[in-house]
Amino acid sequence: MDQIQLQKGLLCPQSDSQRTQYPYVTGTSVIGIKYRDGILMAADMGGSYGSTLRYKSVERMKAIGKHSLLGASGEISDFQEILRYLDELILYDNMWDDGNTLGPKEVHNYLTRVMYNRRNKFNPLWNSLVLGGVKNGRKYLGMVNMIGVHYEDNNVATGFGNHLARPILREEWHENLSFEEGVKLLEKCMRVLLYRDRSAINKLQIAKITEEGVTISPPYSLKTFWEFSAFKNPTVGVEGSW
Repeated sequence: MDQIQLQKGLLCPQSDSQRTQYPYVTGTSVIGIKYRDGILMAADMGGSYGSTLRYKSVERMKAIGKHSLLGASGEISDFQEILRYLDELILYDNMWDDGNTLGPKEVHNYLTRVMYNRRNKFNPLWNSLVLGGVKNGRKYLGMVNMIGVHYEDNNVATGFGNHLARPILREEWHENLSFEEGVKLLEKCMRVLLYRDRSAINKLQIAKITEEGVTISPPYSLKTFWEFSAFKNPTVGVEGSW
């Protein structure tokens, strides 16, 4: 019997179709905003293995071609697969050598189709992506999630940032932000996430893209204050607390 099963396995190696049931190593929020000269984006460098903050030097923002910047939350290996797709796309675009290059809107549209296509195959890429860029003086900022839902806005966020950072952005963002004001606003959002998101770490990067190209900062930490009374005893006064 075992011999027959072994022969069947050799003859039919495609017996099982595997799907990603849940992500393994994940990154948390990415925040993107438009500012006076282009796009600013922020993300920390944590990679969580389940609930364990296992990796602390994961870069989750990458330049895509000449005009685009991509940030990702979610499964790190799927993000690497998406970068491989984009490398092939940009290489194919460059091979035409016709003077035209893909802009951020085209790259964003491509990503929406990739994510929706994989969702329809019940084998999604477990990421939420932020794509920003500048081409011919026009700023572009959009996001797409793992099932292909996408939109364009003046400020976007993924993960917990969608709940905790966007209210701050709605209150304080304006279209004439300087670079320094934009960085300060992103740092305020990242500090709130650091306080409230268990997967966030105090090691982040801020990237900008303008007509001149992409610049990603070296990793750095924010100044924090942990002596708030609510942090010291979060359940004080709660009925039934220990």
